[in-house]
Amino acid sequence: MFKEFKEFIARGSMVDMAVGIILGMAFGKIVTSLVNDILMPPVGRVLGKVDFSNLFVNLSGTHYASLADAKKAGAATLNYGLFLNTVIEFILVAFCMFLVVKLTNRLRRPAAQPVTTRDCPYCKMAIPLAALRCPHCTSELKAG
Repeated sequence: MFKEFKEFIARGSMVDMAVGIILGMAFGKIVTSLVNDILMPPVGRVLGKVDFSNLFVNLSGTHYASLADAKKAGAATLNYGLFLNTVIEFILVAFCMFLVVKLTNRLRRPAAQPVTTRDCPYCKMAIPLAALRCPHCTSELKAG
């Protein structure tokens, strides 16, 4: 059982997947920082000095000056500002992944397809390589 597990872990696809997950997590942190530290402050300033990460609806009925104060008091809140930040992060990550996949597909060349047919010398229709008679015009053919 240990040997099978060792073979499973040693497969190239498993290692590739692990590397992809680790890089994805690191990329996610970069995008989170980009959204929270670079993009949202100017957007909040343009929209009237709003800090999106501090936008919330208090469900307890008591007024709190900030989300941190509400959380410290244990109040139930709907944190729609944090949700907006997360949605923007998702859109950026999805767009970056789209660009990576598009670039990868452009760089990947299609594999050469093996030749499996030839043209009939009489009717010019495609026929299997091993055909001895054309199925279209019924002409007898030399072996391919």
